[in-house]
Order: sequence, then C-alpha cells, then structure tokens
Amino acid sequence: MKLLCLLALLLVSTGVSAQTIKIGELNSYKVFPAFLEPYKKGMELALEEINRAGGVNGRKLELVSRDDGGNPGDAVRVAEELITRENVALLTGTFASNIGLAVSNLAAQRKIVFIAAEPLTDKMVWENGNRYTFRLRASTYMQTAMLIPEAVKLKKVRWAIVYPNYEYGQSATASFKKLLAKAQPGVQFVAEQAPPLGKIDAGAVVQALIDAKPEAIFSSLFAADLQKFVREGNLRGLFKNTSVFNLLGGEPEYLDPLKDETPEGWWVTGYPWSEIRTPAHQKFLDAYRKRWNDYPRLGSVVGYAAIYSAANAIRKAGGTDTEKLIAALKGLEMDTPFGPIVYRAHDHQSTMGAYVGQLSARGGKGRMVNWRFADGANFLPPFEEVRILRKE
Repeated sequence: MKLLCLLALLLVSTGVSAQTIKIGELNSYKVFPAFLEPYKKGMELALEEINRAGGVNGRKLELVSRDDGGNPGDAVRVAEELITRENVALLTGTFASNIGLAVSNLAAQRKIVFIAAEPLTDKMVWENGNRYTFRLRASTYMQTAMLIPEAVKLKKVRWAIVYPNYEYGQSATASFKKLLAKAQPGVQFVAEQAPPLGKIDAGAVVQALIDAKPEAIFSSLFAADLQKFVREGNLRGLFKNTSVFNLLGGEPEYLDPLKDETPEGWWVTGYPWSEIRTPAHQKFLDAYRKRWNDYPRLGSVVGYAAIYSAANAIRKAGGTDTEKLIAALKGLEMDTPFGPIVYRAHDHQSTMGAYVGQLSARGGKGRMVNWRFADGANFLPPFEEVRILRKE
C-alpha cells in the first residue's frame, strides 16, 4: 500500500497521469456518410498512430464522438454534453457550415478550444471568428480563389451560378462573385439558382440555366445534389457548349458515384489520391490502405489532420489548459498528407491547400486530370482585409 501511495505521489509530482486525454468530436454522420465515414477512418488511423507512439506528453488520447443529427440545435446540445459530461479537453469536427458556426459560438461562450475540421464558410474565422475557434480546411474563399485564374483565362462574360441554399453555398457564391468581378471587370451574372440542400429539383434548375443562356457556370453543389444536376444537365445538353466550374467536384466522395456520367472538362477542386507522389502523401496512403483495405477520400485526409492538429496543440501546450492551447495553436506548424501547414496567428485559418484540375471520364470512372496543388497560403486575402472582416 505504501508503495502504491508513493507511486501515485510520484506521478502527480512529475505531471504524468495514467488518465487519457479526451477529445470531443461531433459530426453529421447519418446525414453526410459519403464524406464522414472516410473522415472517421482517417481520425481513427491518426489516433492509433499517436497512441502507438506513446500518446501525447505521456498520456493516451481518447476520441469521444457524437452524431449531431445535421442540425445546429442538436449540435450545440451534443457539444455541451461533451463539455460537461465527458469533460473533453477540446472540441473538433462538424461538417456543414451552419453547424460549425453554431458550435463555434458555443465554444466562445464556454471558453473551450474548437478545431473546426471541415466547415468551409469564411465566417468561421473572419466575420464570426473568435479566439477559441481554429479552422483546418481551405475555406470557400480560398478554394474559389484557386479556380479564379482558370475562369479568367476563358474570358467568358455571361455567368450563371447554382449553389445549395445554406451557409456554405452562400459563402462560396459571394466569394466567387467578388473575386471574379475584381479579376475580370464587366463580367455579368445572368442567373442564380439556389435549391435547398439535399432537395434540388434538378430538371427545373437545369432548364432555368438553359433559358438564361450563360457562357459559363459556377456551381458549389455536392453529394446527391451534384449527381442529380450532372445527370439532368447531361440529358438536356446544358454542358455541351458551356464551361463549368464546381467547388469540391473532384473529391472522390462526390466524383466516384458519377462514373461514366462524369462531365468532361469541368474545372474543380478535389483530391486525385491515386496520382499524388509526394513522400508525405505516400506514407499516409500506405498506412490508410493497410489499416482499412480501402483508398482514402478527401474526408480521410481531413479527419487524419484534425486529430494530429489536436495532438500537436496539446503537445506544444504541455497540457490541456485552454489558454495554453490557444497560444499553442496560434502559429502552429505541422505536417499533413498534403504537406506542411500553419495555423495563422491572426485569424486562426490553416494554410492547408487543395488540388485544382479538370474532370474526365476514363474507363467508366471519373477522375481529375491536368491537376496541380494549390498552396492555401497563396490564396488568402491580405492581413489588413482580414482585420477589417474580424472587426479588429
């Protein structure tokens, strides 16, 4: 008994604990399974690697995950549960932008760090940004900015826009209009279709776009909405003589289901996983395939990098104190399967990049061609503009 007491005292005095560090994670698993099932596999792979290597500061990480039901109110309730009942060190996750914003607001109220892994709205770190929220993925502004150079090269004047009518689609549309108008004065936006998320009437949307006679289309549709839009557009000949740019359209989650319906020549952001030859990606690819006997999707990379973001922040902070975690995340540099990234100190946006290329159907499957990697650090507004957006 005396020996056990002495051992306990020694552990306390050296700051070592046998207890795990809990990371609270919430996401819309039932609503967006195509992205979030691979995302969860990426998280689990990262967690296994970290714990196999001894954990963080001598303590193992434990992931406490919950489904937020795809609803902001439920997400806030679930996040509150993770904070109060599970006593998590920080929060991470969320997919839809409106849910991410709701959890970010709660994080500010409850004074807990939130690493927003996926939600892309610019408001996450700019207009609605707060000191507790950090965002991993390239935002709508960043990914739209990556497509703008290719759009300008075409010198199209008449543009139509189609987007899912919620925060992500609205943010993507606003960024595209702003950036294209700045890069190509005189451009016209002749039509705008904004179907509810997951409830697109593809026939009506496509016909409305045909009637507007655009020279080019910007779309931020994804998942089932994108499939229906492509199918109806192909059937009615919308894409025959019309250039199309689609945010996220090259991500395997959304590209693979299109198969031989994949439209030719669309410019997209995405993830050509089978063709990336960098050492960092090859290491991740080999580990992922060995663990899951499957190929990674974009969600796999995001989930993997999200857990490593949390682990690296805790390691750098020397513990789980919130203020120390905030200080650690500001300017945090780390490696990802896409290469090194930095969480910028002034707006908490990471510099994770994305792949830009065109779509093509080869052998009955959709793929990205003519692709290149776009470093996120090169597609962000100047610091002065960010300060205005954050009202600093």
